[in-house]
Amino acid sequence: MRSVRAFLVLATFFAFTVPLMPLQLLFVRMGSRYARTFPHWYHRQVCRIVGIRLNVDGEIAESQGVLIVSNHVSWLDITVLSAVAPVSFVAKQEVSTWPFVKWLANLQRSVFVDRERRSEVGSKANEILNRLEDGDHVVLFAEGTSSDGNTVVPFRTALFAAAKPLEGRPMGSRVSVQTLALSYTKLYGLPLGRRGRPQVAWYGDMDMASHAWKLLGLGPLDANIRIGPPVPLDDFPDRKALARYAEEKVRSDVVELLRGRPTQRTA
Repeated sequence: MRSVRAFLVLATFFAFTVPLMPLQLLFVRMGSRYARTFPHWYHRQVCRIVGIRLNVDGEIAESQGVLIVSNHVSWLDITVLSAVAPVSFVAKQEVSTWPFVKWLANLQRSVFVDRERRSEVGSKANEILNRLEDGDHVVLFAEGTSSDGNTVVPFRTALFAAAKPLEGRPMGSRVSVQTLALSYTKLYGLPLGRRGRPQVAWYGDMDMASHAWKLLGLGPLDANIRIGPPVPLDDFPDRKALARYAEEKVRSDVVELLRGRPTQRTA
């Protein structure tokens, strides 16, 4: 039965996704406002296809650019976070080479960063800051990797260089930082527990295709999200201060989510 469910979910996903890709490409090339909002609608539908129920505490500030600093558990995070709000992602350069995934990432206006080339950080920082000043919501997975779903990996300060470069470019009140804590807590309405959460997580050297097949065959999932209040980016003197604040807040919120503290809004 799990294989049947995985097949039906994947077949429905591709049947729904492929015809919409040219439409999003048109929005992106025209510079339409729908280039931001259409992926949000699309991922909400994908959550329904996959069977993900979103339990959300807090919301992303709509009237300003927001750097969203999040923990990272699974490839499902992309769909879950995109269903919460219209967002783009800071992605590692390798993603731009993954079959099919790279097309979806480009259509969602992701920013690809080569972590091995320090000379690229400056240009990418300007690109991200320009996007934030234009009112975009940009997600940074600050751990630099994904976890097993039971813990938060220490944040990598260097990753914040692309979003909080050297002093000299004040953002004022136009750009804020918000933390986002994410955990997968239930399967078929039953608590996953410490042993169950790694079934959802995609980490280490797991093969993405085989993991996706197994995960989509499991059944409906609950994703709990807690969003911190907006804090002006200028409140942080440097990227170390920003990383320290974000890690403490995300880690604390993930612990509370895993302990079962209820969230406020279900989607």
